[in-house]
Amino acid sequence: MVTMSGKKKGGKLSKVEKERLQREDDARKHKEEEEARLVAEREEQERRERQQQEQEEQERLELKDKERREDELNELRHLLEENQAAVTKWESESREKTKWERYMRCDGSPDPSVLQEINTFITLWREDPEAQVKPILQQCDLALRLIDELEGLLADQPEPQESIQHKETLQSLQELILAKQNLITEEVLKLAKTQSDIETGNMQTVIQDKNITLCLWANLNKNPRFKGFEFQEVQLSFRLPKQLAVGDVAVRILHARYDHLSRLSRPTPPRSRSSFASVVAGGDQEPQGPQDTPAAAETEGEGEGRGSEAEVMSLKSEGRKTAVSMQSGKEDRKSAALKPVDEHGNEPEETETMVEGEGGSPSPAVDPVADSLVGSIVDLHQLSSLGGVFYFDAFHLPPQAHSLNGWEIRQLLDTGLQVFPYPSEQTPLHSSTSGKLDESGALSYPPVGVSVKLPDTVIFLEDPQVVRWDPADQHWKTDCISDVSYNAEARRVSFNMDAFYAFTLMQDMYANMPFQDWELRPLAQDSALLTITGALIDVRITIKGDQCMLQTEHEHAPAHLLDRWMSAPALQAAMTSAGINIFTSDHSDKYVSVNAKDPLIEHTVYEQMALVSSAVAFAWSRWNSQCGQEHLVLKVCEQLEGEPVEDDAWSLYLLGAQRSQRLAMGEDGASFSPQLAPHSEFHSTFLHMLLDGLSAAAKERVRASHHLHVETVQRLLCGTRVLTYS
Repeated sequence: MVTMSGKKKGGKLSKVEKERLQREDDARKHKEEEEARLVAEREEQERRERQQQEQEEQERLELKDKERREDELNELRHLLEENQAAVTKWESESREKTKWERYMRCDGSPDPSVLQEINTFITLWREDPEAQVKPILQQCDLALRLIDELEGLLADQPEPQESIQHKETLQSLQELILAKQNLITEEVLKLAKTQSDIETGNMQTVIQDKNITLCLWANLNKNPRFKGFEFQEVQLSFRLPKQLAVGDVAVRILHARYDHLSRLSRPTPPRSRSSFASVVAGGDQEPQGPQDTPAAAETEGEGEGRGSEAEVMSLKSEGRKTAVSMQSGKEDRKSAALKPVDEHGNEPEETETMVEGEGGSPSPAVDPVADSLVGSIVDLHQLSSLGGVFYFDAFHLPPQAHSLNGWEIRQLLDTGLQVFPYPSEQTPLHSSTSGKLDESGALSYPPVGVSVKLPDTVIFLEDPQVVRWDPADQHWKTDCISDVSYNAEARRVSFNMDAFYAFTLMQDMYANMPFQDWELRPLAQDSALLTITGALIDVRITIKGDQCMLQTEHEHAPAHLLDRWMSAPALQAAMTSAGINIFTSDHSDKYVSVNAKDPLIEHTVYEQMALVSSAVAFAWSRWNSQCGQEHLVLKVCEQLEGEPVEDDAWSLYLLGAQRSQRLAMGEDGASFSPQLAPHSEFHSTFLHMLLDGLSAAAKERVRASHHLHVETVQRLLCGTRVLTYS
């Protein structure tokens, strides 16, 4: 009898067995698919329920925000108006006090705001025959102080007629100061022979006070081997060609520690672009700058009709228009612009900042050469003079006195100080010092050389740029200057010029931008510390009430600026004139690669940051560049101890025209997401968003903040614009 088996010979499965196994496998797969389907359906149902809950919660929070929006805006408006009214009153009282103190000074100095007094002073001084050095320098010092007062009056933006009057008076004083300095030069040179140096046979002298350094050299010896001279006590030197070494020539280097020439420079046409300054002044312009995200570009058409569609929430006082004027039309743009992006900024794709040119075609915003500037003319919107002006001149040596039979005989001329023309056909040519023919066949003359030490009152973050004044065109220019060398260790600049010119040393005003980092944190009630990490120098500004104090670790930082309390405007002027510029201007974005933001929103945020600066710390966030032009992101933390903020204590806040919120993500997140933080709400203003999470002690500090401290912090934030320039 044959035995039946489920396997064939060789261990192979039978057909029946294969069918059975196939059925079991199909049943298992069907069961797994069914289980997966049920799990997916359950997860999808949970996701839908969760999404529905989130949407309902979102709608609930939005409705809640909408219901209290008007109250929050009114409260913020009232607070800003109240502070501004107090500041305006204080400023008015300060001006009146200054006027009274000036009136009671009784020191004989004229009041530059009174036309009759200042005109009398100018006329009498112009006609004064006094030629002694000390009295003239004292009068020049008084005139410089009057100029400072006039510049202060002009800064207060007087009526147009008064402004013209002050500018004319200011220019008259500046011209008269130079005329008196020329008079000193002439009187000293008349006596050059009596003051000649035994060793060199020439006359050299240095006259200086706190405003000027006057170096004079008279060529009495006429040595053809003479090459140059150094005034060692002031580290100024010059080099002359042989043509001048044998002539009746005197050389003057007058270092004026102020710049009266840049004001005379003919203005260049400004390039069209909306400005942050117009917003601060109350303009309602929308920015014409870049769209940071593709989504923002999609809403470009919507903005055209915004004037009729927008619900303008005006929070402007009668005396001063604040930037808290929100437009509901930006709400759609905000939500469209907030697309999640990864840490590399792939969504939205980063684009080069562009501005619209005259022809309507886009062009790069960072264009260091203005179309309106021609050739070598210096763009004063970008470069600024540091350390004052050096007047480098050659004069005819006045006739010297001769002694005859006990009498001193001197030829008197009524021509005054005469400029020695060089190069010129009248320049005497010695047989061994003749000029050379250039390629065109014209006679060329060797240049004159100068070497100066950088003033200790300024800091150059980059190699200084030497420029000369063209009196005919009324411009600073870079031509006619050659062989420039800079010794950074000795802080000394040497160069040649084709002729004698007034010159100055300039620096890019925005060399320290964009900022690498910034932080504003409270130290105590009405006290805060603003730290800015610049591209080339770091600064710390301590704010206490309405006073500020600068600190920096840079080795060449001017000592007269550090650890001194001064007002915010005075600090800004002092830092800028010393070369430590962290402040922006109406043209800054033409020379700095900026993180373009809506200036209206930006200014509004600065106002509200200042209100809570006694209790809340703020800092730079890398996500600020990823959230679009219509939004701002910054780090925020309540801080009452005055100590540095721990890294894990910061929270991220997203700010827009219509809404402020705390984000669920952190600074170290992998991608940007506008998701609302748990247990938080939307608010119509940044201020109420902050107050919603502050402790009772922090809220008390905010309520007790002095209006002058708030104004000072706001000035610094609006001046530096850290949210855009970092």
